[in-house]
Amino acid sequence: MLSSTPPMHHTLLTTLLLLAPFQDAPPGLSHGPFLGHVDVDRGTIWARASAPGDYVLAVTTDGGERRALAATAAEEHDLCLRWDVDGLVADGAYACTIRPAAAEESACEPFVLRTPPAHDTRRVTRIAFGSCAHEGRFPIQPIWSRIARSNAEVMVLLGDTPYIDSTDLTVQRRRYREFYGALPQMQALLRHTPFYATWDDHDFGRNDTTGILPGKENSRRAFIEYHANAGYGSGDEGIFTRFRRGAIEVFLLDTRWFAGTEASPYDEGRNGLLGTRQWKWLEQELRASGATFKVLACGMIWNGATRPGKRDHWGTYPGERQAVFDLVGEHSIPGVVLVGGDIHRTRALRYPTTESAGYELFEFITSPMANTVIAAANAPSEHLLHDAGVQQTFLLLTADTTAEPATLSARFLDQTGVELFAIDTDADALRAR
Repeated sequence: MLSSTPPMHHTLLTTLLLLAPFQDAPPGLSHGPFLGHVDVDRGTIWARASAPGDYVLAVTTDGGERRALAATAAEEHDLCLRWDVDGLVADGAYACTIRPAAAEESACEPFVLRTPPAHDTRRVTRIAFGSCAHEGRFPIQPIWSRIARSNAEVMVLLGDTPYIDSTDLTVQRRRYREFYGALPQMQALLRHTPFYATWDDHDFGRNDTTGILPGKENSRRAFIEYHANAGYGSGDEGIFTRFRRGAIEVFLLDTRWFAGTEASPYDEGRNGLLGTRQWKWLEQELRASGATFKVLACGMIWNGATRPGKRDHWGTYPGERQAVFDLVGEHSIPGVVLVGGDIHRTRALRYPTTESAGYELFEFITSPMANTVIAAANAPSEHLLHDAGVQQTFLLLTADTTAEPATLSARFLDQTGVELFAIDTDADALRAR
């Protein structure tokens, strides 16, 4: 088993790598490497090769113990590579390099895979969320560097990252290559910060669409090829997944694949949003979660207050949204907050859900990371706490379990580091009274 690196040493090593100037992917790799799912005992690394063949990931501990893992870049998967490294230990740092199997020279600069401390460690945990990044309209996106400076341990992309607007497999793959290749500041962040993703309408295939979209299987195939999530839905359906980082567990819902494909058990006479498989998964995993704070995140917003005529939001499925609230209350699930993106507005809302959920639920909307603002989406709502229209924004969630009770802070920041607004709550406020 690989051993951990002393915390001071791996902090210094990661800092030095972050400060080093970003370099284009060297011969051997066209994109990456990027960090995907990383847990206390495992980590996933993604890259794309410049040519078919076998590639070797070398993983080395501070003590010099070394492992080599092979992966094959094939045209069948658009030359995408994925390595799943297990047998790691919590709070460890592992130096990594990648090379073609037939060569001795590394195909990339060394980088570090760092595992988090044990989940129940009393500490501060930071997770960044963002959506809607258009590299065509905004070829320079300093928002990614600002996220890196926020000390976020994890980056979560909530969709429209990138804008694809097609289910043609060739187009899907090309747009991921273009997006990953166009933004050096994003590349630098994802080389050192684990990232997870779900899709929204434009990367699923078409604006404001549902799961009846023809060709969605191609979208799912390309999404899996170009993301190293912990999982991808159930069997060959959907892309929902979850991960735990410290006091926060994030449930990444898929609000596109199943939408409109089967009758809703909660909205009579209408088709549903999450689908039977995803509902079963959500109920089981949410009830089992031991995290202090539980984030239900998806591409779309959890309410209907947006631009006129827009229907792809939870407000179109009121019975299903109420079922989520009832699930929280029926099983006395503490610490739940809602996160969404999509609408090109940054907002915070609070719902009077004490009777159904047991406490008031917050919704945090973060959009866009790099795109134009939609003024018409500044729609009134009696539950609205804050609204901002800014072209480059992200949400930073910070959980602190060294405090009593544990606290959760939601800070909405722009690319210069200006705080647009913030919401502070704690574990006592997010539990049944």
